[in-house]
Amino acid sequence: MPDGLAPGKIIAVHLNYPSRAAQRGRTPSQPSYFLKPVSSLAPSDATIERPAGTELLAFEGEVAVVIGTPARWVDPADGWSHVAAVTAANDFGLYDLRSADKGSNLRSKGGEGFTPLGPRWIPADDVDPAGLRVRTWVDGELVQEDSTATLLFDVGRLVADLSQHFTLDPGDVILTGTPAGSSVVEPGQTVEVEVDAPDSPGAPTSGRLVTRVTAGTTPFGDFGSQPAVDATQRAEAWGTEPPATAAPAPAPVLTDDQRARFATVAVATLSAALRRRGHTDVFLEGVHGLHPDDRFVGPARTLRLVPFRPDLFAAHGGGYNAQKRAFDTVGPGEVLVVEARGERGTGTVGDVLALRAKVRGAAAVVTDGGVRDAEAVAEIGLPVFSAGPHPSVLGRRHVPWESDVTVACGGAAVQPGDVVVGDRDGALVIPAALVEEVLAEAEEAEAADAFVARQVAEGAPVDGLFPMDAHWRARYEAEREGDR
Repeated sequence: MPDGLAPGKIIAVHLNYPSRAAQRGRTPSQPSYFLKPVSSLAPSDATIERPAGTELLAFEGEVAVVIGTPARWVDPADGWSHVAAVTAANDFGLYDLRSADKGSNLRSKGGEGFTPLGPRWIPADDVDPAGLRVRTWVDGELVQEDSTATLLFDVGRLVADLSQHFTLDPGDVILTGTPAGSSVVEPGQTVEVEVDAPDSPGAPTSGRLVTRVTAGTTPFGDFGSQPAVDATQRAEAWGTEPPATAAPAPAPVLTDDQRARFATVAVATLSAALRRRGHTDVFLEGVHGLHPDDRFVGPARTLRLVPFRPDLFAAHGGGYNAQKRAFDTVGPGEVLVVEARGERGTGTVGDVLALRAKVRGAAAVVTDGGVRDAEAVAEIGLPVFSAGPHPSVLGRRHVPWESDVTVACGGAAVQPGDVVVGDRDGALVIPAALVEEVLAEAEEAEAADAFVARQVAEGAPVDGLFPMDAHWRARYEAEREGDR
């Protein structure tokens, strides 16, 4: 704690980042709070025990503020003036005990070591309260990032609101909420949280708050609430399932028979069938698989990226953004199609997101932008078609904007539910209403091409055979009839 200050109260905000509110499926009109015991405080480089018999210990990286002067009945515009300093916090919670106290979070959030703070305090006078960044890493992988510029309720408002009900004393700590990206950690993992002010003079930072997770060995007694989990608690703890209100309309599903039939026809053959129906701009130009033999088919899910602009990226690029939501909700057998405007100068998918899509059962990811961590993505085994590799992160050229809308990928319009097919030649899109007739015509064309190839291999000249004249057409039809 800052010199001379000791906390009497720890007050935590439930929902305060739009990214987290979107993940939870509800946006509060006013802040709500819960208290954490002072005994839950822990320093950096400490350990936290996941109690024996539990499974859902979740981290929440947050900005912590400490009160410097008493605050009672203060105005929101004056709230920040009562803050002495800020630092990093980790508001750990045990979802196994979430039902025990019906909202007070006493047992689920109040355990020993469940509120690490530090390691350094940044003086409030040195920073803009809307210019603080919070980031969280698990085993070195960045999993949370957001800015206090996006808060639903800024720090001044929180101080003022709380001061209406009781005095905030010097040393009291307010945990200002966590962005999307919170998830479960296991014994053996390490969580790090950092708060900094990258745009303030000297870019002050709290340093990384390090907490190592260990396995507890002492079980709970039979004289209190016992750990209990269900599907809802697992989904909310892991943070991987979207709220029901955000789920897109289900896309048309290819039958297993259609998928098997698509595996026997080439993209080139399908393109000819589409051309005969007037569909000439169906090619996702410039995209190719990371492996030469990659091929895929599946109904499209879509993600749209818009050109980079600092203010737009600040509002839409952090937390549980559209890109993360798209990869978190792509379904088994679906193809995630990313509109990157043909911009190859940055990655639009990397190894973590590709792995997430594979775990979700996606058929492929297609982007007319770049692939970051291309070697690692290739090893995952998911077909990924792109404009090529690039080492830069998304925010160099793009802002993740929206998902499950009509997009333009490689110059082709793709709607959710269209069928996207790819092989060594590239990828194309088939309007959902044309799938069966285009597939049937392509199968017939493949059979005819196989007949022609056999004749050429046996020495027949191509004149009159390719394309087939009446003589060869009759022979082909007779052979086909005999095969039926």
